[in-house]
Amino acid sequence: MSKKEKDASFKTKIGGQALIEGIMMRGVGEAAIAVRKKDGSIAVEKWDIKAGKWYQKTPFIRGIFNFVLQMIDGYRYISKSADLSGMMDEDENDASNEPPTKFEIWLEKVFGEKLMNVIMGVAMVLGVGLAVVLFLFVPTWLYSGISRLFGDRDISAFRSLFEGLLKIAVFAGYLALTSLMKDIRRTYEYHGAEHKTIAAYEHGDPLEYEYIRKRTRFHPRCGTSFVFLTLAVSILFYSLVPINSELFVKAFGVSQFAADAIRVLFKLILLPVIVGVSYEIIRLAGKYDNPVMRVVSAPGLLLQRLTTREPDESQVEIAVEALKLVLPKESGSDKW
Repeated sequence: MSKKEKDASFKTKIGGQALIEGIMMRGVGEAAIAVRKKDGSIAVEKWDIKAGKWYQKTPFIRGIFNFVLQMIDGYRYISKSADLSGMMDEDENDASNEPPTKFEIWLEKVFGEKLMNVIMGVAMVLGVGLAVVLFLFVPTWLYSGISRLFGDRDISAFRSLFEGLLKIAVFAGYLALTSLMKDIRRTYEYHGAEHKTIAAYEHGDPLEYEYIRKRTRFHPRCGTSFVFLTLAVSILFYSLVPINSELFVKAFGVSQFAADAIRVLFKLILLPVIVGVSYEIIRLAGKYDNPVMRVVSAPGLLLQRLTTREPDESQVEIAVEALKLVLPKESGSDKW
């Protein structure tokens, strides 16, 4: 980076999310989505962001609540983008030749216009449940099975490292597999457009494709990096605060399966603490550019090679439209 570019650059608080044929951008006081419709036009929506409560601003506490709220909002934005893009109409047309089942009729009668929100809510609960199984139960049970083959010893520090590395491997494998799916890959292209557009804005570039396409598609404040940081922090945390299944078996006389279930329960109880710490680290990574933060950000940026793809001009256009809607009225008010 030249001295002129460095002087013009800054870190913005604006962030975004890739959607179905669209992008959401969240600014300091406003948020917006821009979605490509089936006819090629762009549909946009903009709304004000309510001031956060005290628990959304207090360090180490805010991360817990903001993570949950952002996940809920994320599902809502995805549902909205599917509606605006016309994909919902396409699905309905595909199913129009088939008579509705009794269960579908019952759902429509009970939930009416709220049916899609209910479906998205159920999908979110199932997604969280699957994550708990993959990232908590499976590593715990797998280690217990392996340890019994080698003398039934539960070395907490090693166990935490093994389970943590397995969770990272599962996460990376999941990202790699989903990137092979055509629709998901296209969403990852929009993700790349979001990052490139924000990077161009942070460097003071004109919000035009010829400038944006040259910018990086990797950003230290990305959700992919946040998930990795959470997994990495959990390794360190569970090593310092050991939860020994073998002690549960000896102290309470429970089965190994029950002891592992207790271990998972304790992990769930401690998870908000880990999320809170990880949230503060990701904020620092987004705010500062120094050797320490570059080392912290490096693994997450590497994983973003799976969750971002090079976008085309039409996808960058969507990102620009969404960003323009949330740019601050007072220049510089979005700086860290």
